[in-house]
Amino acid sequence: MGRILGFALIGGGIIVGIIIIVLMSVYRGENSLSAGAATLGAAIGIIVLVLPQLGVGTFLLWKGRQETAVAAKANQQRKLLDMVKSRGQIDISDLVIELGSSKSEVHDMIHQVVGMGLFAGYINWDEGMLYSRQAVELKEMTNCYNCNGELQLAGKGVIRCPYCGTEYYLD
Repeated sequence: MGRILGFALIGGGIIVGIIIIVLMSVYRGENSLSAGAATLGAAIGIIVLVLPQLGVGTFLLWKGRQETAVAAKANQQRKLLDMVKSRGQIDISDLVIELGSSKSEVHDMIHQVVGMGLFAGYINWDEGMLYSRQAVELKEMTNCYNCNGELQLAGKGVIRCPYCGTEYYLD
């Protein structure tokens, strides 16, 4: 919405600027205004009417592009969560292909949704598999599903197996 309004204001500002210049030229051609008065009228018209429209339009266009980028990122994160939750487990390379992202972008996305508290599950980086689990199951765990090693706290909402590198994400 902001982008459309931004384009409309920029277009309107350009049209108003053209109209002001044409009017001042016509009045000057009819000798209704002196050269100084026509120049002053055009300058004041552009400063008062055109520049604010162009400034606000440019700002709205810039904000609209930012909102579009944020919405695209949120859609990618939502798609990632939907795929993991609906399938129960998914290969990271499948996520990379289906999301059209790189492996590092998918890795960052996983950490972002974990940080927001939207995902509970675990990931085995060696196998490249992402698993969805109930948070209750994960909170009661003491040993790794993969190698049966003892788990250690690795950060907020993250438990890590020091032996195989599997990370478990809690809500």
